[in-house]
Amino acid sequence: MNPRHARVPPVALGVSFALVGAVDLLSLAVGLDTGHTVAKPLLMPLLAAYAYLRGGPRLLVGALLFGWGGDVLLLLDAEPAFLAGMASFAAGHVCYLLLFAKLGRSAAPGTRSGRLTAAAYAVALVATVTLLWPGLPAGLRVPVAGYSLLLTAMAYGATRLGPLAAAGGALFMLSDTLIAIGVAEWPQPPRPDLWIMLTYIAAQYLLVSGVLRAPGARSDPSATYRGNRTVTTSRPSAPRPST
Repeated sequence: MNPRHARVPPVALGVSFALVGAVDLLSLAVGLDTGHTVAKPLLMPLLAAYAYLRGGPRLLVGALLFGWGGDVLLLLDAEPAFLAGMASFAAGHVCYLLLFAKLGRSAAPGTRSGRLTAAAYAVALVATVTLLWPGLPAGLRVPVAGYSLLLTAMAYGATRLGPLAAAGGALFMLSDTLIAIGVAEWPQPPRPDLWIMLTYIAAQYLLVSGVLRAPGARSDPSATYRGNRTVTTSRPSAPRPST
């Protein structure tokens, strides 16, 4: 049986993602570390499954799963885990960049608004890295600068798919900037983890929404929709292991 014709409707996964996200944010708001530790690793698999059943491209699912890897690694309070988590997120950004390049080919390059947006992101990148550089641990300066460049490229590339994806890219950049501010030991807002996760969850959801609305992004969504409501009477020859 085609996995996109599963009996679990995408809306159920979308609702589950929203509920788990609410549990995570509430746990952070009240200082319940256990709730955050349990909820955070569930977010991206749920969103990836939602995107997959909606007919989302493989690069989108891959970006979300790399995000899941980063989420899990950043739960570990150690510099090697932080670097590994950053690498996982970087791989996710590469997936997004490839996806934006594929889906955004019809966008008119070189427009005045496009140049202004590119200039704004370039200024934000240079300013952020320059200001945070002295406060970053020596071993993290170059990796953070390289990651920031990739993140900024992803955020700018998202603008090619419209306002939803553009907002997602900008929020992703804001979320990771809040993390970098903490690493550089700059003053932070109360409960910084709450704001980091709020912007991150919103960013990934908006990116998914923007991609799924892009022309040519989904693989026969109408067939997937019908398949989700089709009762399978024949038994498959071999069960497909769950993932």
